Amino acid sequence: MKALSQKRRHPLAAIALLLLGLLVTGGLYAAATTVNEAKASTADFTASDAEQGGKLFVANCATCHGIGAGGTAAGPSLVGVGAAAVDFQVGTGRMPLQMNGPQAYKKPAQFNEEQTRQLSAYVASLGPGPSIPEGGLLDAQGNAAEGGELFRVNCAMCHNAAAAGGALTRGKFAPALADVSEKHIYEAMVSGPQNMPVFNDANITPEGKRDIITFLKQIEANGSPGGADLGALGPVSEGLFVWIAGLGVIIAFTIWLTSRTS
Repeated sequence: MKALSQKRRHPLAAIALLLLGLLVTGGLYAAATTVNEAKASTADFTASDAEQGGKLFVANCATCHGIGAGGTAAGPSLVGVGAAAVDFQVGTGRMPLQMNGPQAYKKPAQFNEEQTRQLSAYVASLGPGPSIPEGGLLDAQGNAAEGGELFRVNCAMCHNAAAAGGALTRGKFAPALADVSEKHIYEAMVSGPQNMPVFNDANITPEGKRDIITFLKQIEANGSPGGADLGALGPVSEGLFVWIAGLGVIIAFTIWLTSRTS
């Protein structure tokens, strides 16, 4: 007991306890994250998928991302980004880049579905990361009301409350979310492309992500029941339209009156 008491008074004891606490906390967090990501598992990749994906990567991606996807001055490392990030970026045509700029633009995909899958398999083999979501999370049959609340709290400040998109700083923007597939919406949430933060399963559960997708698909299907949405930007664009249109009518009416009196 005396020896144990002396060790407790050792000046390095507090540091040792702190390091032990950090290791335990980190281990528990890593385990919880792994369990959560497993809920959005992808179809199993084969060794052939990864091998073919490696060949496609060397031929089309290594110039910017480096051999082995370790990153270069022209492109970040892809180790640990996961299959979901590759499936989103390549599947929406954002990668390969069309040109250098503040942000990658959506364009027609340069690879077919099989090639996209192979590239995803190769990058997934380099390190653990978010995987391609399974079909049960993409059926848009969640709770739209809950999804709307989650969207307004976490997404509307950039994407607009009507998911019409919005401008960010230095030439960047949050894109409109109409006509975006359920899979790509989910993958964007778990991978955080461009300026978007990552919403892992600790932030928004898989069921919450499903609810958000349901909400987005519902407002997309409803359209704009009030007529032209004017970009869905709210009272600013509506007020500007009324001011310009109303002022134009007044000017036209004034010209008509003066022409009649003369």
